[in-house]
Amino acid sequence: MRRSDLTAFCLLCAVALNASDTADGIFAPGFKSLQVRVEGNPLAPPVINMYTPDRIIVEFDEMAEEPRYLRYRLLHCNSDWRPSQLVETEYLDGFNQADIDNYALSESTLAHYVHYSLAVPDEDMRPTVSGNYLVQVFDEDNPDEVLLQTRFMLNENTASMTSSVTSRTDTDYNNRHQQISLDAGLDGTDVSDPFNDLRLVVVQNGRPDTRRVIDKPLRIGNRSAVYEHLASLIFPAGNEYRRFEMVNVHYPGLGIDHYDFAEPYYHAIIDTDKIRANDRYEYDEDQSGRYFIREFNSNYPAVDADYIITHFTLESPEMPGMEVYLDGDFVQRRRDADSRMVYDRNRGAYVKTMLLKQGLYNYQYLTYPAGESATAAIEGDKYETVNEYLMLLYHRPPMSRHDRLIGAAVIYSGK
Repeated sequence: MRRSDLTAFCLLCAVALNASDTADGIFAPGFKSLQVRVEGNPLAPPVINMYTPDRIIVEFDEMAEEPRYLRYRLLHCNSDWRPSQLVETEYLDGFNQADIDNYALSESTLAHYVHYSLAVPDEDMRPTVSGNYLVQVFDEDNPDEVLLQTRFMLNENTASMTSSVTSRTDTDYNNRHQQISLDAGLDGTDVSDPFNDLRLVVVQNGRPDTRRVIDKPLRIGNRSAVYEHLASLIFPAGNEYRRFEMVNVHYPGLGIDHYDFAEPYYHAIIDTDKIRANDRYEYDEDQSGRYFIREFNSNYPAVDADYIITHFTLESPEMPGMEVYLDGDFVQRRRDADSRMVYDRNRGAYVKTMLLKQGLYNYQYLTYPAGESATAAIEGDKYETVNEYLMLLYHRPPMSRHDRLIGAAVIYSGK
């Protein structure tokens, strides 16, 4: 595959997304490896506390020979990720456009790219209001066209969050589900009507399709809001994420069957996957769907890691009426043409080929329409699964024009 063919491949893989939505996504061909993380803690969800040195780091690549002038802006959103009614001067200190001037060219790679990164907050742009934020990246010459975007949250950290998760649920007992409970202490907040002014959002493993919204607590305690024995806090347990390590093209790592070389690029053939819904549960220490850029011989993999044509295969009978998708941060958790598997009747398998940067990857297969659970048909729902649950508590008193984030917590099942 020539470099011109690689460009064509990127164009074919690109998805014409609706840039009016506010989900994580890449909207333009040639952009790859979008990541958002807490500085110094890549395993944390993208939530930082106000009045601390914490920062959000956003990184991505463009398959190009030379850098271009890119800029970014922030959009404040409510708890449902719709833009809030605040104007920029009400949620930002500084101008709401800044240059992305931290970039570097790839080095000694077969696929040429430019690596970009930005940090929020920085000296030019500082959010001043808690809540949900969208980082939008655009070309300096065309600010109306969003090239890519990603989400993070800014937390006041005034509500204390005491939570638990159990597989002994109101639906079943040590079977297919897990149930969350939360006691939100409000002593440090200015919440006057917790029964009507609070909203709790819970997300499993960073998957937007698992998002649960609870508008009222079960009961109010002594300056606390108690969320327990609520049907909306019962989640299908899923299964541990599958993993592969694509860090050394001369040695097939975990989950890699073999590498092929087709001038001038490498192809990684992932081990053929099988349906495991009816298999016994097997523990594996995954990273809740995240991925990490790595190259075995590099101290700076952001520019030293190469791009590999990566081939997924799921051995399975065809599932009429269902579509099979890859899930993980590497596809921005979207169900679209980039993540949808195609059934190959000659091979008796769902297949997918995509361009991925060298690194360590978590992934799983989801089916839609999902029925009882998006994981049930292929991955199964195992009560022992270690899942990451992010809990976000928002406050919106009467007459307010935005949702404040007053508390956030992460809890893991099975730990």
